[in-house]
Amino acid sequence: MASTDGFRERGAQVTRTETFVDAAFAFAITLLIIKLESIPASSAELVATLKNIPAYAVSFLFMAVHWNAHHRWSRRYGLDDRQTTVLSMLLVFLVLIYVFPLRILFSTFFGWISRGYLPSDYRIDSMFDLQVTFAVYAVASMTMSLCISLLYQHAIACRDALQLSPHELWISRVHRNIWRLQMVVAALSLAVALSLNSGMPAIYGALPGLVYFLSAAIAPLSFQLAGPEPKA
Repeated sequence: MASTDGFRERGAQVTRTETFVDAAFAFAITLLIIKLESIPASSAELVATLKNIPAYAVSFLFMAVHWNAHHRWSRRYGLDDRQTTVLSMLLVFLVLIYVFPLRILFSTFFGWISRGYLPSDYRIDSMFDLQVTFAVYAVASMTMSLCISLLYQHAIACRDALQLSPHELWISRVHRNIWRLQMVVAALSLAVALSLNSGMPAIYGALPGLVYFLSAAIAPLSFQLAGPEPKA
């Protein structure tokens, strides 16, 4: 079966590894929403709970993007060997590690931009606290992007066994490049965050976050790095 971009999908059957990954992402997303607290007992508590929605939504989006990347990869290649299992399990491991730090990070962000109107589970009292916050997100983005880029690299290495066409091989390289460049952007944000110090004006604290605007250039650059698209 061919997808909309002309890629023949080889993952007709869902493997046990893919099923486990899907379940792990679903569990992680559930943890984002559910707090280990009692159900709101008043309208005020209900409103306070609903104020967490923006942080949950962005955390959900982060998880969904990485789940969808693994799902698309699985459908396209249908690989179920040792390397696929190892990389998929590593992705699950990272998801379960970062689920709570991500929720804390985004609740902190929305608490900051709303000047405290939206609740935050974490306080930033110093430049060091800000460094830690950006560093956690950068490391999460780098390591999860690494897993997905390695999955694409593995598929490229198996191109003969998979009988990838020139067009499919080119698409594989484009997507591998996308995740590699996402790692570069996250690494740059981490470097900027680590360079901050308490003597800097507070406005400099936004620089690690602004670095992620470079992600807008990832897709065009990924196509260029993959070379010219093969002719049909």
